[in-house]
Amino acid sequence: MKKKKWMNFFPLEIRKYLQMSHRQRKNELQMTLWSMPLIYIGASTAIIVFTIFLDLQLNISNFVHPWFTAGGDATQILVSALIGGILTLSAFTLNSLLVVLTNFSDQFSPRMMFNFIADKTTQHLLGIFHGSFIYVLFIFLFLTNNENELYSAIPVMSVMLAALTIITFIFFINHAASWMQVHNFTYAMKNTSKSTIKESQKYGFEESSRQEAGDLMEKYAEGEMSVKTSEAGYLQTVYFKKMINQADKDNIVIKMHKKIGDFTLKENVLFSYWGPGQSSVNEDTYMDLIEIGHKKTEIQEMKMGIMKLSEIAVKAVGNSDPQTAISTIHHISDLLADVESKVAFSPYLHDQNKQTRIIVPREDFEYFLHTGFSTIRNAATGHLTIITELIAVMGMLAQTIGSDKHATLWDFAENTTEQVFENHIYDLDKKYFLEKLHELAVFTDNEKSYRAIEYNVKRTSSN
Repeated sequence: MKKKKWMNFFPLEIRKYLQMSHRQRKNELQMTLWSMPLIYIGASTAIIVFTIFLDLQLNISNFVHPWFTAGGDATQILVSALIGGILTLSAFTLNSLLVVLTNFSDQFSPRMMFNFIADKTTQHLLGIFHGSFIYVLFIFLFLTNNENELYSAIPVMSVMLAALTIITFIFFINHAASWMQVHNFTYAMKNTSKSTIKESQKYGFEESSRQEAGDLMEKYAEGEMSVKTSEAGYLQTVYFKKMINQADKDNIVIKMHKKIGDFTLKENVLFSYWGPGQSSVNEDTYMDLIEIGHKKTEIQEMKMGIMKLSEIAVKAVGNSDPQTAISTIHHISDLLADVESKVAFSPYLHDQNKQTRIIVPREDFEYFLHTGFSTIRNAATGHLTIITELIAVMGMLAQTIGSDKHATLWDFAENTTEQVFENHIYDLDKKYFLEKLHELAVFTDNEKSYRAIEYNVKRTSSN
């Protein structure tokens, strides 16, 4: 994106958000701990003005029961005591937050920290703490410079916010303990990835995909022009719908050389184009539709969630926690089924006239399957229980997805069995492994190949 001159007047931390697109800025703000508390602080400022107005301008202490009225000295003592109490609870909460983040980073994955921070419940709870503290702090400053004898709205609101803070503290501890449970955060990560798939359809990628190549204007391909990146980074977002419309106006075909999430160095070719109108193309117009950043994001990268779940499973295998690995494998399989049903595995994006305008690197089902399970398979060498569950998941996927993907599933499972031959297999392990493999063979119509594997497994285990 082009940087506007007026942005130079802002600090660097603010300037980077101004330079982002709406989607990118929304994603980045969700990954910060300050955005939601800032909203609550703004709300507490409005409550400060409102309660002071009630006590000083409307004098509501004259209209309420004496139980809800306090003198100036008593109100000041009350608020000063609440400042220390709320600050203490906030300190305990932040300490608990650091413990949770450290535990996630060590036991599962550093990327898990961002999921916990981005959780809306976490951000709202922290916002309540900060908003309540700002309220009592500014109210205390106001009371020390005012000689009003009776108050009603201020002490009542202070006590209510203190009670809310105590309840929030208890809820936060429960929330952190609940979120740390594997089945909860893996389920949340899976749903985040499903939302990413849905967003890709919303922003025009899927609706433009076609299986047929169409007219590629190959007679102009000899004059292909290449566009290189001006900086190193990860390809985060491409505005495909706008790019298709612009390519239609310029009458060109664009070929992307990088996938969403790929890393590129400076002067690497990002995309190339050709066609009748290539001589009048403004390359900066297309570069403005591509965002490159210093890290990967889940804005458009559908495989990011699969990779994070896969990393958790690998860590679980290394920590001798097979149940966590198996639970994560189940969530990955559900995500793969969702990908297969909603993602059009086509490298051709057409305009409204069925003319091919963009060619993107192919990401088929085999690519997502390999992304999700290959590292788990490699890490689980010698863990036949996990390998058996991988085979079982292949069988479940075979019943869910189209038959055209059955060969891919069987090939992956057949390759996975090769490591089984290298180790001694106990009788029950062998029985369950062959049962799951046979189920997959039946669903994918590969019973003949199964018999050969069965023979090898029995021969290996008997030696």
